[in-house]
Amino acid sequence: MKDIQNLSIATIRSLCIDMINKANSGHPGMAIGSAPILYTLFTKHLVANPKDPEWINRDRFVLSAGHASSLLYAMLHLSGYNLSLDDLKNFRQIDSLTPGHPEYHWTEGVDATSGPLGQGIAQAVGMALAEESIAANYTDGKKIMNHYTYVLCGDGCLQEGLSQEAISFAGHQKLNKLILFYDANQVTLDGGLDLSFSEDVKTRFIASGWDILEVKDGNDVKAIDEAITKAKKSKEKPTLIIVHTVIGYGSSKQGTSKVHGSPLGVEDGKHAKVDVYGFDHEDFYIPEEVKKHFQETFIARGEKAYNDYQKSFAEYKKNNEVEAARFETLKSLDLEKYIPEELPDFVPNSQTSTRVASGRALNAYMLSVPMLVGGSADVAGSVMTKLNEGVNFTPEHRDGHNINWGIREFAMGCMQNGMLLHGGIRSYVGCFAVFSDYMKPALRMAALSHLPGIYLFSHDSIAVGEDGPTHQPIEQLAMLRSIPNLRVIRPADERETFAAWKLALKSTKTPTALILSRQNLPLLENSNGDGVSKGAYVVSQEKKTAQLVLIATGSEVSLAIEAQQKLLEKGIDVRVVSMPSWEIFEEQSSDYQNEVLLLPREKRVSVEMLSTFGWAKWAKYNMGIDTFGTSAPAKDAIKKFDFTSEHLVRMCEEILK
Repeated sequence: MKDIQNLSIATIRSLCIDMINKANSGHPGMAIGSAPILYTLFTKHLVANPKDPEWINRDRFVLSAGHASSLLYAMLHLSGYNLSLDDLKNFRQIDSLTPGHPEYHWTEGVDATSGPLGQGIAQAVGMALAEESIAANYTDGKKIMNHYTYVLCGDGCLQEGLSQEAISFAGHQKLNKLILFYDANQVTLDGGLDLSFSEDVKTRFIASGWDILEVKDGNDVKAIDEAITKAKKSKEKPTLIIVHTVIGYGSSKQGTSKVHGSPLGVEDGKHAKVDVYGFDHEDFYIPEEVKKHFQETFIARGEKAYNDYQKSFAEYKKNNEVEAARFETLKSLDLEKYIPEELPDFVPNSQTSTRVASGRALNAYMLSVPMLVGGSADVAGSVMTKLNEGVNFTPEHRDGHNINWGIREFAMGCMQNGMLLHGGIRSYVGCFAVFSDYMKPALRMAALSHLPGIYLFSHDSIAVGEDGPTHQPIEQLAMLRSIPNLRVIRPADERETFAAWKLALKSTKTPTALILSRQNLPLLENSNGDGVSKGAYVVSQEKKTAQLVLIATGSEVSLAIEAQQKLLEKGIDVRVVSMPSWEIFEEQSSDYQNEVLLLPREKRVSVEMLSTFGWAKWAKYNMGIDTFGTSAPAKDAIKKFDFTSEHLVRMCEEILK
């Protein structure tokens, strides 16, 4: 048995060396150093089925240190996934299935897009949370959802502050089916780890509520196997397995930073393969006995578990027909059948902030949408993220739908990504708009991974008031709009807010950011959900012939309508367009866009109490704020920046002169 283990690990390491050498690009150090960890995990523990890579009850594996992607690709190829030897030979080449860092839904068997260090750990925490939540929300839920989540990280992941946010949360929530491998090779790109890191990792994890296991020799398969077996038995804590490895094991430069991110080259690669691993074969060679070994271990175990699950689920379906149907529907994250078609009736002439409207929408849709869970970064009372009929998600109440993420914006966003990557659950997270900066990389990852996360960003302008410029967003909306595949919606009133929530819940491949006001806004006479679904629409028509078009979003739509009335008294006729979402409007036909915007760009004015960056696309003239805010009551802050209907009227008069 030991011979086939050694041969298999030598094969894996050699494939990594060959892939990186052929591409003349990549990170061999961790890939060949960690090979025994993944060999042991895949051949002895991991449960998945390469014939159905999206099987909902599979074990999840996240390579948080995504730069070691060659190792994951080698494992997937040997494990029977749809990744050919030619794909390995095309490592890091244009449009290949083996990109430089793993990408979800691009390469079969990749459970998460990873690479930005630390995000993989947080995504894995979200997966472990989803597994617990789903199992607890179904009758006999462990029969349909019962698996482990594994993640491999390196020194760099643990240096990122994000990792501690996620580690702390996982320990607090006692996510005992989460197992984290730490490749402790003591080297980073710039040199030895002692240049930048000297903390006691064990004590850090113990303080965060984790179990700690340690493998002193990263080549000791037996010790790694025993550690995984023990970790799987943990009842109350997630487990960290510290594995002491040698970076670039086998290279003449092993143990140094020189092997972190540069190909070994032909000569050193041959030295490692032949002289150290005893693997004297041509490049990309895979012995038949290694192929057979993976067939008899990982593949056979996965097929058996998969077939057993199908039988078990068929039996479950007989006894729990409605719940089984719901479970099958939600696997794809599609909520279409659960969302009411019509918007509710709203109180005429009412005044409601869109953050309060969002809370009402959330609770209204919660009554019909199953497995909707979420929360905020400790501002549930301000962002209105609490489900009134829901209980808190805790170790004692895994069926809870309110998640208290704590003041962990970045990890919150990443953990939501993990929940959606897992599938079977829909989620939302919330914080103040200014702190969207803290979670921007997680937003970007959601958009890149085509995950329908929902982000509630309240306190969306200088109307935040007394908290001042540190809490008043200016450039954040422009930042959000710049992210590809992210829908940003800034509703103008309660009706638009409900419509925005409906769009967010219907999305299956695009994340949505809802930008919400702190201050009350009037219910607009002509606001409508259909207009929101098109990104922009005429909310207040001109009387006869429009001389200008005012394009506004959110709280400024009512201001633009107020200015419209004052302009009319002066004999100036204008149209007011509500444009809650640039992205959705851009998806409409040019005929519809021209119909709404009516006049050429030189006759349009944008009105938004935020940065004017980007508005030049839609309007030549821009009423906005391109400086930081001020600390004062909201009405005084708004007055200081002259964000009034009177100012807009004067601006329009000047334009028409």
